[in-house]
Amino acid sequence: MIKKLIGRKLKATRLRNDMTIQELAESSCVSSNMISRIERGLTAPSVEIIVKLANAFGMSINYFVEEAEKASTIVHTRKGAGEPIFFFEDKHQIVSLTQGLRDPNFTVFYDTIEPGCSSGDGYMLHTGEEFALVLEGALEFVIDGEQYELKEGDSLVFKASLPHRWNNLNNGKTLVLWVVSPAPSLN
Repeated sequence: MIKKLIGRKLKATRLRNDMTIQELAESSCVSSNMISRIERGLTAPSVEIIVKLANAFGMSINYFVEEAEKASTIVHTRKGAGEPIFFFEDKHQIVSLTQGLRDPNFTVFYDTIEPGCSSGDGYMLHTGEEFALVLEGALEFVIDGEQYELKEGDSLVFKASLPHRWNNLNNGKTLVLWVVSPAPSLN
């Protein structure tokens, strides 16, 4: 998470200053390859490199690390106070219960799915695992050709590399608690 935070801030700052990676490399004495790796969140820069990059923009290194410092090892979320991260035409609303956790290996979402909403006709595939617990309503899953109907209190865990999709079977809202590992990028 820290690598990604610093990378996003570096890229945004570079673009705001109308600089190419090569121009930043020349003004900071940091290789363009290193800058590219930092911006893509592939490497955590040393303090020396952060100082060089910050100096190229006339900034303090605090700018690049302040958000990372705010990330926590504990996240306490009161009822209804999660971080909204996804809305789709008022039919599908996802709230993160783990936003702000430093270097998470998983994430937890509270999902409100309106009647008639589905993940679409196509199948999703990605790395890791998913866990779904239906808190209210009913959800149909199709995973690798197998159909599963989940009602209130039912759960399902599966390898996310299997083709999967879901559909709200309830005439009202369906509420789902998701645990996804590894944590997806929310950018």
